[in-house]
Amino acid sequence: MKDTTFVAYATFTALGSFVLYVIYVVSKSERLGKIASLVNILTGVLLTVSMVVRTYISIQKGWGHAPFTNLYESMVFFAWAIVWLLFLFELKYKNRTLGAFVTPFTFLILAYTSLGGPGIRTEVEPLIPALQSNWLIAHVITAFLSYAAFAVSCGASIMYLLRLNKKGGFWERLPSPETLDEINYKAVLVGFPLLTLGIVTGAAWAHYAWGSYWSWDPKETWSLITWFIYAAFLHARYMRGWKGKKAAFLSILGFAAVLFTYLGVNLIISGLHSYA
Repeated sequence: MKDTTFVAYATFTALGSFVLYVIYVVSKSERLGKIASLVNILTGVLLTVSMVVRTYISIQKGWGHAPFTNLYESMVFFAWAIVWLLFLFELKYKNRTLGAFVTPFTFLILAYTSLGGPGIRTEVEPLIPALQSNWLIAHVITAFLSYAAFAVSCGASIMYLLRLNKKGGFWERLPSPETLDEINYKAVLVGFPLLTLGIVTGAAWAHYAWGSYWSWDPKETWSLITWFIYAAFLHARYMRGWKGKKAAFLSILGFAAVLFTYLGVNLIISGLHSYA
């Protein structure tokens, strides 16, 4: 089977897990909650298999590179990372309602890849010279793990704003505002060092590929803007005691910057990273 077949299956399981999580939140059926988590895990397994198959195809063709070389492959890895980070946060906080607000990101990313949105190329291709570096894997893995953590923080922030000052009935089924604020903070605490490593390894890679650590390419510039937003988030929390609503809005703004850095720059603004 082709690797794209597994991604197509994962798109449907991602949608299924989202629907199940929503029904779980509304009904509070623990059985449905467990099924939703299992379907989410199935999505992660399918994406893992797709990446393994794609790597095998690359080896068969004599190229033998990791599946992180174009927009399609990076989006699959992005979705994969969100799935497993959501799973880890579910284990830590013993609460599945977060899935109803995070799995939409997984589904939309996979739907974009499966429907062949702008910039999507599903063929396994040889590496262009700029990508032929050992920095590739380190840069992509750290960057997209950070993006996944920020997706979780964004989901928790949306939940926080919906949950704030709401009592009784449906709202009591969501975690408390204090718990959601903590999830937001912990997710950013995971994502920020990874984003920093992603920028550092990207600079090292740029020096290898183009002879310069930093060239103010649009993606580099927007990566730095994103870094400053999350740095401001942590600084404001430590030094100013920013929590709750302010932190939630800043987290959502940060994830909007992540999406523009990732997709907006790739599809709208030309630069050294346009191949991605």
